[in-house]
Amino acid sequence: MSEINNNNLVLEWNDSIENDGQEYILLPEGDYNFTVIDFERGRFNGSAKIPPTNKAILTVQVESKEGIATVKFDLILYRSLEWRLSSFFRSIGQKKHGEKLVMDWTKVVGSKGRAHFKQRSYVNMNGEEKFVNDIDRFIDYNEDFFDDLPF
Repeated sequence: MSEINNNNLVLEWNDSIENDGQEYILLPEGDYNFTVIDFERGRFNGSAKIPPTNKAILTVQVESKEGIATVKFDLILYRSLEWRLSSFFRSIGQKKHGEKLVMDWTKVVGSKGRAHFKQRSYVNMNGEEKFVNDIDRFIDYNEDFFDDLPF
């Protein structure tokens, strides 16, 4: 088993710090361009309808007039959810409608796409209602989406 090299991430007790983190940007509902900035292989633990299976954990960045929003979401690798996988790959231009595709996850990071984002509410551990950005649906790739947009 290989050991992960986190030497540049580990802080010592007397190290200096400056990164205050990024302000959380909550996007108004709408269609936005995104760039895939991270992909991880993960595992879905299962539910009443879906057995344990693989999942892709994707992180995208959205540039908007409110600022840069980072949105993380899962794509579960299960046949009844194949439509969502197809929709994602169509949104980044790797698949066309009706075409068979072998998913090439090595080409996902850096891809640009478009999706309809909305806000999803949840209740945190303190019982407070909070909101996060969520992808409602992916929009098929069209290179015109990426020409001279203000954000």
